[in-house]
Amino acid sequence: MKLLISNDDGIFALGIRALANALAEAGHDVTVVCPDRERSATGHGLTLHDPIRAEVVDSIFHPTVKAWSCSGTPSDCVKLALGALLDAPPDFVLSGINHGSNLGTDILYSGTVSAAMEGVIEGIPSIAFSLTSYTLREFQPAARFATILLSHLSKQPLPEAMLLNVNVPPVKWEEIAGVALTRQGIRRYFDIFQKRVDPRGKTYYWLAGEALEEVEQPENPLLPSHIETDVQAIRKNYITVTPLQYNLTYAAGINSLQEWGLNFNL
Repeated sequence: MKLLISNDDGIFALGIRALANALAEAGHDVTVVCPDRERSATGHGLTLHDPIRAEVVDSIFHPTVKAWSCSGTPSDCVKLALGALLDAPPDFVLSGINHGSNLGTDILYSGTVSAAMEGVIEGIPSIAFSLTSYTLREFQPAARFATILLSHLSKQPLPEAMLLNVNVPPVKWEEIAGVALTRQGIRRYFDIFQKRVDPRGKTYYWLAGEALEEVEQPENPLLPSHIETDVQAIRKNYITVTPLQYNLTYAAGINSLQEWGLNFNL
């Protein structure tokens, strides 16, 4: 298949190298377009007030991989690739492998997920891959699963363009419990803004904090009760696969507001 791969960790990240090389070795036609530096937590931001530059990158990836380094955001990279760099649309847009999780509400900030979502906006099925550890540097299990998943999807395509958000636990391949189809959960953080002073005596703030583990996960009346959230399943060492869409309309909210009488005439 023809694959476009991006990320938010930058062109030199081990995760994208593992993903691109594994898929190229599996026989896929791989093109990489990703930021020239780390762009984590940039969400779906676009560059509108500065030029976007792209340069061909050699000697980092498998010899068959075509790679570009882009000065923009992850979403810029995918838009630029689809609009200017590729001669034909890819079969899939992939993003990752991110160094760190993208679980629950993390996806609202994630450059990794946003890059993949850019593909869905253009009608191309997309997958975001994340390794749920900021310290482990072993991306091979995630790359191996990506190869298996793409092989499966080549034989049984997705019924419609959607984003599969994949999180892989930071364990050895033989310790992975299986693959779980999950729904999006909730992640909350204990945020701390550390107040510091720079060498010139000016005050600045640095966002720090950590995820809270014991957060009650929401119910979803539209799904069977046995469908766990990604946050729950990853704790059991399952690879989580969560289908996402860009339409954020809250259907129950429309019904509630209609009953409340918001749809009145002026």
